[in-house]
Amino acid sequence: MKQLPQYDASSVKEKFSSRLAYKMIFVMLTDVIMFVYRDLFPSSRCLFMYRHVVPSTKSVYRMSMVMPQLRLMYLFGHYSSHVSTAMSEIGGSDRTNLRMRLDHPLMFGVLMWSLIIDRYLEFRRRGLNVNALRYEDLVAQPLEMCRVALEYCHLPVSLAEMAVRAFNADSQAIGPLAKSTIGKFKEPQLTPEIKTKLNDILKKCGMPLIGEPGIIEGSLSCD
Repeated sequence: MKQLPQYDASSVKEKFSSRLAYKMIFVMLTDVIMFVYRDLFPSSRCLFMYRHVVPSTKSVYRMSMVMPQLRLMYLFGHYSSHVSTAMSEIGGSDRTNLRMRLDHPLMFGVLMWSLIIDRYLEFRRRGLNVNALRYEDLVAQPLEMCRVALEYCHLPVSLAEMAVRAFNADSQAIGPLAKSTIGKFKEPQLTPEIKTKLNDILKKCGMPLIGEPGIIEGSLSCD
């Protein structure tokens, strides 16, 4: 009978730490690139698109069912708090209160959503000329919001009707994230108990809670 390989805990930790350090360097380089880009193209406009936390989190869960690396992070996060700690550090956050086991399928996505939104807000605090576009607004008022986005980017608003027609196509149609594929997976249910647990994460990250409008600073509007 073939024996399973033996792993030294310190060796595993060292490899994990080295990979984390590499990712931290990548994040710092991304910061540098963003601000170099701003200095090279001072009149450029940046847009950050986001979605309400609950549908976004459920979407990430469905994605994890067809993306092995993401699925592994879900599984490891269920049993170990190291995943949430690494996510926080890679995201540029130093919050020690985010060290937790992500023991419900929606917790991973809520933490990821919070860290991404926090990154956007950090760029704004540091002077990057970036505004946000909310997915729900784009779906509710596609023509009007496309005009707003084009005007913000100093592009002809006459392109808005062409942009709206593109909404009818699935941009991921030929890949593993096609709606016809990931739409088959059942979503985790948001019970009152889980809602409380998720709101605790959002509160620790300083984000809007589930049940609130969830409109973040700098969001464009056609009103």
